Amino acid sequence: MIGPTMTPEILARITAARAARDLSDLARQAVGTTAETISPAERIKRARRMRQMVNAYLDTVVVAEALAGADWSEITEALGRREPDTVEGEYADAVAEWSDAAEAEADAAADVEELDAWYARHREDHDPDLEKPVADLLNRH
Repeated sequence: MIGPTMTPEILARITAARAARDLSDLARQAVGTTAETISPAERIKRARRMRQMVNAYLDTVVVAEALAGADWSEITEALGRREPDTVEGEYADAVAEWSDAAEAEADAAADVEELDAWYARHREDHDPDLEKPVADLLNRH
């Protein structure tokens, strides 16, 4: 199924897809617990957890775009920031770590089919009409 060697960019994109799936599941759970009787502190903690996951997802997407060769000024603008050198510096360690992320290849490969199956189960009419969006990522390289 996996033809070419996975690049750090592809691994980061698969990790971002995994994070998006987890966020979707957590958001659905939040809707399901709307009427649940819990303390304000617990409800806030759950919301904070979701925000932390969103931030981690965003960081992974930024790293994937950097690994794909996106210009830091474009990334900075998309983040609503002003200083490309500052943003590049903030992500430098993460980009370097992902550049050496060969050991994660097996885990990512195992997730490809699972992520595509998850997408197929949850896809709605307004979503992109793709059967295997993650596998398609591998096939385009």
